[in-house]
Amino acid sequence: MAIFRQFCCKLLHLQHESIMQNTYVWMTLLSAGACAAFLLGCVSAPHSPQISREPFGRTKEGTPVDLFTLRNTKGVEARICNYGGLLVSFKSPDRHGKMGDVVLGYDHLDDYIKNNPFFGALVGRYGNRIARGKFSLDGKEYTLAINNGPNSLHGGLKGFDKVVWEPSIRATQNGAALQLKYLSKDGEEGFPGNLSVTALYTLTDDNGLRLDYTATTDKDTIVNLTEHSYFNLAGKGDVLKHIVMIAADKFTPVDSTSIPTGELRPVEGTPFDFRKPTAIGARIDQDDEQLKFGNGYDHNFVLNQGPGELGLAARVYEPTTGRVLEVLTTAPGLQFYTGNFLDGAVHGKGGWVYQRRNGFCMEAQHFPDSPNHPNFPSVVLKPGEVYRNTIIYRLSVGQ
Repeated sequence: MAIFRQFCCKLLHLQHESIMQNTYVWMTLLSAGACAAFLLGCVSAPHSPQISREPFGRTKEGTPVDLFTLRNTKGVEARICNYGGLLVSFKSPDRHGKMGDVVLGYDHLDDYIKNNPFFGALVGRYGNRIARGKFSLDGKEYTLAINNGPNSLHGGLKGFDKVVWEPSIRATQNGAALQLKYLSKDGEEGFPGNLSVTALYTLTDDNGLRLDYTATTDKDTIVNLTEHSYFNLAGKGDVLKHIVMIAADKFTPVDSTSIPTGELRPVEGTPFDFRKPTAIGARIDQDDEQLKFGNGYDHNFVLNQGPGELGLAARVYEPTTGRVLEVLTTAPGLQFYTGNFLDGAVHGKGGWVYQRRNGFCMEAQHFPDSPNHPNFPSVVLKPGEVYRNTIIYRLSVGQ
């Protein structure tokens, strides 16, 4: 009996050791699996850009407006609202890693509604000016609102920058994107045709804010969409020390009301030659008729790239922060504007009072007043065709 008890005790001891060993093996395997999953998550999770949504206020009519924040894996952030497709902020690091907002604007929706000199605006149906607010299409003359001297500017009294767009989140090959849609009805602001417009905003991992504009119509019309952000890569002061390169051999000179004369003038030997990097302030106050007409730079540059090709239009470097802005587009022109009419009347983000030349714009688009200049690239859109314009604002840090 004693021998039998010893045998049973030994058997139980061996079973306990086996169970402990098996438990150790399974715990080891589970731990390894958990670590592998964690490491896999660390590698794969950051590859998807993030988009968040929050209320931004209401229009005068009571329509709710939301603010969408796009973030990439580098920490760069762009905030867009569906009122006017406004780029409300665009934050990136400087050479020391300090984050800063590089676009002018307001902290609150009400300010954009009350008085907005097109800060961050999605401009349309026709960006830039149309002489005397008139153009002819298919033998019929159309009349638009006059809202800039004797001319029509940026789509009229209530352009695309003053309407609420329908937002949604879409998956693209570059990651999650914010999509805004708007139907501009036949006759709106004097333009013919029901124009269905889509704007797609994507923040890529190379710190590029990519804007893809498309539009279709049910009737012959004209269309010219662009983005009208005012940039200041230093985040303060004027932009006169920003160093600019524009890939254009020619520009379109204007008359005293900023309407193109029709000439495509070589930039060589003029203050408009930015083919080599040059500070904005280097020649802006020269005794030049064109600079006087624009009160500085407010001119369209004829880009060197081929029609519809996505190419580098401009590069801007800010020496104190090291920030670099590259502008790429498929458009044939680039309107370079140096904030000449900011006059201290606007109190922007954080109470910053925006003075003359505190910001610059790089508006990639068709030429101003194109409908009235047969020698300019056509802006006519017909049923069955698709209008396209891609603009990329890419931020980085230079030496």
